[in-house]
Order: sequence, then structure tokens, then C-alpha cells
Amino acid sequence: MEMMVTVYRLGAGGASTGDLKLVNAALKELRYAFSIFRPYRHVRKVATFGSSRLDRHHQAYPMASEFGRLMAKAGWMVITGAASGIMKAGHEGAGRDASFGLNIRLPFEQEANPVIAKDRKLITCKYFFTRKLLFIKESHATALFPGGFGTLDEGFESLTLVQTGKSDPRPIVFVDVPRGQFWRPLLKFFDEQLAGQGMISSEERSIYQVVRSAKDAARVILDFYSTYHSLRYVGEQLVLRLQRPLPEGAVVRLSREFRGMLHAGEIRQGGPLSQEADEPALSHLPRLILRFNRREYGRLTELIHRINALGRLP
Repeated sequence: MEMMVTVYRLGAGGASTGDLKLVNAALKELRYAFSIFRPYRHVRKVATFGSSRLDRHHQAYPMASEFGRLMAKAGWMVITGAASGIMKAGHEGAGRDASFGLNIRLPFEQEANPVIAKDRKLITCKYFFTRKLLFIKESHATALFPGGFGTLDEGFESLTLVQTGKSDPRPIVFVDVPRGQFWRPLLKFFDEQLAGQGMISSEERSIYQVVRSAKDAARVILDFYSTYHSLRYVGEQLVLRLQRPLPEGAVVRLSREFRGMLHAGEIRQGGPLSQEADEPALSHLPRLILRFNRREYGRLTELIHRINALGRLP
């Protein structure tokens, strides 16, 4: 019904037939995908990207497989583009039950890898923009293995959405092989050109990390959610849900260290706000409540890293 109303309104506004077909196809695609993901929304997922052209002989292939295995062992699921190369490796490691595939329909046939082929959790998208939306919306972390334009595209999408606050903070990990140099020129460009010329802030470099092993990639992602759980805005307040409470002294320290990103007041610890009653499954989690200025999302990521470090203290 909602889809029909949207299309009708577009038609009334003078949209062309081609416009209406695009909107209709995109809405159908998203509606179907949401129905497939819905039963698994309680499970955290990592969006894993990398070249489809790397075979088993490339050093990154067994690393991607090991990464998938480690994430599945930790109770996560692995979402890839469902094709060959790094995508296949990630699914091989995670196994069919812990894998999601977001394939793309191309002029030349891109077949799904045998791990996810014919599985209900394989979704074939017509449009890249709906596919990219699903990768971000349905995942909680991004892992970037060596890859081409598509890998870079998805990587920059993740970076931009976190930087601008259009996506919740997430761990974004550039994964290279031991002693590899694949990501070094790009990250050097980030440091020397983007940060060096003030096009990104120094704090925004905390949005991503680089690792050289599958074990470290999994560790960075799991550590991100070790004390921090999730967040929600309630009016002008930002509510950070935690896995466990912090000592009061640690909360005072956070207020002092991150005062510059606060719009007003202090960071305080408490229980769920009344406006969160629509999420009863999270009602048991302690909260940190603050008035965030909604500008310094790099600092927000740094705050989450600091929360996790304080949560590991005895």
C-alpha cells in the first residue's frame, strides 16, 4: 500500500514513466530484502568487501576465509557481494548458515558463489544504490580487503556516512596481508592530503583502522562492541547503551576528556529514558546520556573507543 501511494504521488507531480518504474522497482527490491533480513536483525553482521578477481593463491584469500570463520565463531554473520574471490572466501570461512549475499545484476552475468547460491539469504539487486543501502543498514561493521573500484566505493560510503553522522558509528577496518602495501598509498593520502590540508579533521582518522591479520581484524570489530552496545537519539540527548556500567569515576573522566563535543552539561550514567519504551529488549542495558553537538563524529568514535578501554579496566 505504501509503495502504491508513493508511486501515485510521483505520478501526480509529473514524473515520467521511467521515473515511476525506477521507484517501483527500487521499493520492491528493498521491501523484499528487508523481509529476508528481518528474522536475523538480532544478529550482528559485518559487511566484507574485496576483489572478486583474487583466487586461492593470493595471500588475502585465506585471510578472508579465516576472518569469516572467526566472526561466525563469535556469533556474527558475514555479508558479501556473493561473487567469487574475497567474497567467496569470506563465505567459506563463515559457512552457509552465517552468510548473507547481496549480488548485483550486471550486463555480464555475475554468478553467486557456491557457498551462498540458492540460499534464501542470497538477494540479487538491480541497482547499486539499493545494494549499498542494504550493506550499511543491515551491518554493524565494515571490513575492506584488497579490491578494486567496488571495494573502494563501499569503503568510502562507510567512511562518509560515519563521518557525517548519517550512519551509527561502526568499526571500519582496512585489512592488508602481512608486510603488504596495498592500503598504504591510500592511507598516506588521507594523512598528508586530506588531514594535512584540513579536508578532514585529525579526529576523523579514528573512524578507520588498518590491520594485517584476520585475527586483528576480528579483534578490532569485536572490541568496538565490548562495552559499547549501540546508540539512539532522544530529542536533544544522545543515549549510548552499554554492555555493562562504568565506574562513576570513569564517567567523570569522560566528561572532562570529551567536554569539547558536548553541547551543554556533563555525561551522566543512568537507565533507559521513558522514550525508549519501544525497545524493551534493550531496557536492561545501562546508559551514558549526553548532549552531543552533532558535528564532531570523529570525536564520537573516539569516545566509543575510550568507553571500551575504560570498560576493560579491572
